[in-house]
Amino acid sequence: MKNKPLPLLLAFLTFFLGTTVLAQNRFPDGTPIPAWFDNVEPTDIASLGKAYRITDFGIVQDSTLIQTEKIQAVIDRAHREGGGVVIIPKGTYLSGSLFFKPKTHLHLEDGAVLKGSDDISNFTLLTTRMEGQTVKYFAALVNADKVDGFTVSGSGTLDGNGLRYWKSFWLRRGFNPNCTNMDEMRPRILYVSNSKDVQVSGIRMKNSPFWTSHYYRCERVKLIGLHITAPEKPVKAPSSDAIDLDACHQVLIKDCYLSVNDDAIALKGGKGPNADKDPDNGANYNIIIENSTFGFCHSALTCGSESIHSYNVIFRNNTLDRAKKLLQLKMRPDTPQEYEHILIENVKGNAGSLLFIKPWTQFFDLKGEKDIKLSYARHIVLRNVTLDVDILFDVHNSEQYKLSDFTFENMTVNAAKRPYIHQEYIQNFTLRNVVVNGKNVVQK
Repeated sequence: MKNKPLPLLLAFLTFFLGTTVLAQNRFPDGTPIPAWFDNVEPTDIASLGKAYRITDFGIVQDSTLIQTEKIQAVIDRAHREGGGVVIIPKGTYLSGSLFFKPKTHLHLEDGAVLKGSDDISNFTLLTTRMEGQTVKYFAALVNADKVDGFTVSGSGTLDGNGLRYWKSFWLRRGFNPNCTNMDEMRPRILYVSNSKDVQVSGIRMKNSPFWTSHYYRCERVKLIGLHITAPEKPVKAPSSDAIDLDACHQVLIKDCYLSVNDDAIALKGGKGPNADKDPDNGANYNIIIENSTFGFCHSALTCGSESIHSYNVIFRNNTLDRAKKLLQLKMRPDTPQEYEHILIENVKGNAGSLLFIKPWTQFFDLKGEKDIKLSYARHIVLRNVTLDVDILFDVHNSEQYKLSDFTFENMTVNAAKRPYIHQEYIQNFTLRNVVVNGKNVVQK
């Protein structure tokens, strides 16, 4: 008789564990997470074709000599000969913009530094993607367009050499406060566009003059074990976002360290009153960010400021250390936006604020239209969060956007300055087991 409850217990555990596993294998909107996200393998450069070590082609180790044309010639040769891996050996090599071709790859050996020129004239001016627009602007240090299967691997460094650009930006902003981010001419470090099956792994990226790495219209992207930094002092590195996803889907960001003087991960996609109708724009979706550490940054995860639709985003098992914000939703009055089905879970550490939602009015342009665009943030879940913050709920109530279906669950937060939650700002706001400064928050 004593053993009779055992089958019932086993049945219950099977159901409970099965339900838990099922939930973990689905995106926030309930769609299954493909097995692709679980299959992370190191880049095997031996399988990618012939190795093209740049020092075998007349390129010398010299941190003062710009060798763009010679390095590009190696890339072009690899492409012409059927593909292969361009290898940067130990040492510092200075370059302007480089363009990888189909079936070519980049590998940075231990101690290798591919360093960007601090003279903007060494970067190609071309039609590219920047700040939610398709415009004429400067290429990055490393560029790959329509290069399916593109990889960047190794343990070396892409160095943006940004100090001169940063000083020029702040000097220009000093005499012209309306100077935009693009007015001061600056390159990015890495730009990959219109490509599938991309993997960037192991390397360091530092000191970017502008955004550090930018991915536009890419599908199946794995960013693994990256170390991305740009300083907050003594000279701030303006707009040095670590990772910008621009109309991308199926993206895994894993085991990274990100610390920059702007957003660590920003979801882009377009801006303007008719951004949702522009075929160059698009949504970001099916994105997992996990097992990573976020040092100083303006926000660990940001939707915006140039974004029209971001959904099915999972941010889990991450640690924050000095991030200004955990989750930031930038609401542009000139752009119709939807941020939905976002899950933040298993997060610990410290930040300036836990949740930041406010109108984002910097450099907005209604392009002659009179009325602002109504935006939405909905189905946002934060659970299993243990965080020390200054401000818990840094949210403005606004007629510009509608907030609904938020859940805070299993949260332990210590808030030094503003510990309260304005539950009335959000329609269908669920609170379960939320403890702030040692006290349970009551659901209203």
